[in-house]
Amino acid sequence: MNVKHFFIATLLLITTVLTAQGQTKTYLQTLQEPNHWVDSVFKKLSKRQKIAQLFFVRAHTNFGKAFEDSIGKVIKKERVGGLVFFQGGPGRQAILTNTYQSLARVPLLITSDGEWGLGMRLDSTISYPYQMALGAVQNKDLLYKMGLEVARDYKRIGMHMNLAPDVDVNNNPKNPVINFRSFGENKYNVATKAAAYMKGMQDGGLLVSIKHFPGHGDTDVDSHYDLPQLNFTRARLDSLEIYPFRELIREGAAGVMIAHMNIPALDNTPNMPSTLSKPIVTGLLKEELGFKGIVISDAMGMKGVVKNFKDGEADVMGIIAGNDILELSENSARAIKLVRKAVRADRISMEQIDASVKKILTAKYWAGLNVKQKVDENNVVAGVNRPESLALLQQLADASMTVLTGKDNIKQLSAEKRTVIISVGTPEVTTFQRELGTYYKNSVFYTLDKNASASQIAKVLRELKAFDQLIIGIHDTRLRPGNGMVLSADLKIFIKDMALSNTVFALFANPYNLAALPGLEQSKGLIVAYQKEDFMQKAAASVIKNQLDATGKLPVTVNSFFKYGDGL
Repeated sequence: MNVKHFFIATLLLITTVLTAQGQTKTYLQTLQEPNHWVDSVFKKLSKRQKIAQLFFVRAHTNFGKAFEDSIGKVIKKERVGGLVFFQGGPGRQAILTNTYQSLARVPLLITSDGEWGLGMRLDSTISYPYQMALGAVQNKDLLYKMGLEVARDYKRIGMHMNLAPDVDVNNNPKNPVINFRSFGENKYNVATKAAAYMKGMQDGGLLVSIKHFPGHGDTDVDSHYDLPQLNFTRARLDSLEIYPFRELIREGAAGVMIAHMNIPALDNTPNMPSTLSKPIVTGLLKEELGFKGIVISDAMGMKGVVKNFKDGEADVMGIIAGNDILELSENSARAIKLVRKAVRADRISMEQIDASVKKILTAKYWAGLNVKQKVDENNVVAGVNRPESLALLQQLADASMTVLTGKDNIKQLSAEKRTVIISVGTPEVTTFQRELGTYYKNSVFYTLDKNASASQIAKVLRELKAFDQLIIGIHDTRLRPGNGMVLSADLKIFIKDMALSNTVFALFANPYNLAALPGLEQSKGLIVAYQKEDFMQKAAASVIKNQLDATGKLPVTVNSFFKYGDGL
């Protein structure tokens, strides 16, 4: 190959890599430049159509044809700016996206919540580990790669924006709404991990929305059902809750989602949700923190925002506050009319609306919607279940494994000894047991369901005397790994007793549940595996089989025995 051909080949390779990773310019850079497409679309919009661009409505592929058709009518009639997809399947969503885009005069910006990837909403797709588990991972490059893979998944089914990552600092163990969705309690760890995930997605050509500004981590109220109040000083909020947002804004976050919380130190108006607060959205986020990207409200039908601002007034106040996009209004047609009325009454300036519309149109341009697109409807499920994604999923699980007690004891377990492997919390033989059974050939399995009685436990106990080693997996079988895992009182006594008798444990649950399982701090060995999924069970089994060195660090403090950063 001569020098000229070598140079051309190198240039092509660089171009291919840049294309694979997404845009060469960020969304924020694109915002600063003149844009003929944005200007030409903008000039064709009436005042009403401009306002409609600010509203994103709910879409599903598991609600049936009547619901799908009703959303199609909204797109045609109201000309909304975009969609937020919820439950359904990837193939159905690809087909429906093509239908919806064909009905829209201005291309729709398509979004969804994908904190752990497409699997947060869609069947037949990959769910990466929850952010609590990722908070334990010490190699942030793996989180960057996850961001790239999530971007590929989103783009494959015609989506342009992920309403993620969650950058809340979960420093309240009783938090009912963030909890396992957070990278943990340490603001530096949260900011570092969230930035890696965010950069991966943005480098992959996906818009993001970091959430829930200015920080939903220290609440014990779910804003879906009521208005949480944060009674902290401005100094505390600046130093803790706002820290990850400030850092990720500096690192180029394209979008920020506003939480529904009452924060008197930032706005002392009674019952004022942060979403509707001009001092918070415009004053703090845009002016003080200098955020130039898209500001998105949390869902506008949540009780935290509509409890005290009814009949569409919340929508109007959300625009006045400075949100560019209002997602999931209770009634978008009513909201558009009320915003028009507010413009005529000089409550909102048309200049502010115009600025938001141009941000949204620029996002559509950056996502490639200036060129007519059609999602490939063939082989969609295979397209979002790539071998490299599945391999990365296992790598992330492996990297999250956290040993809290007895690392040396775990290494000394013998494949030759008679071994009992018990799964607690489930009636079924588990992946964890089967994985260990291939290594501990001389082993037996027992299962004790979460409601196991004293007599059922006694029956298992009678069998244990004939064995040399005991391994117990504790499984939370609920859909999401929150607090309050249910185990019978007899099972908790059993766990405590076994912890005193040379037992190695693996916890497939939220680590906060350790606080309700006294005695585990005295166990011969304890691995935290964060959640119930098979990839976590395989990873924990690999640690016990001495095939994997656990490197994870606990991302939260549980009690005086198990603290943030622990991990042997």
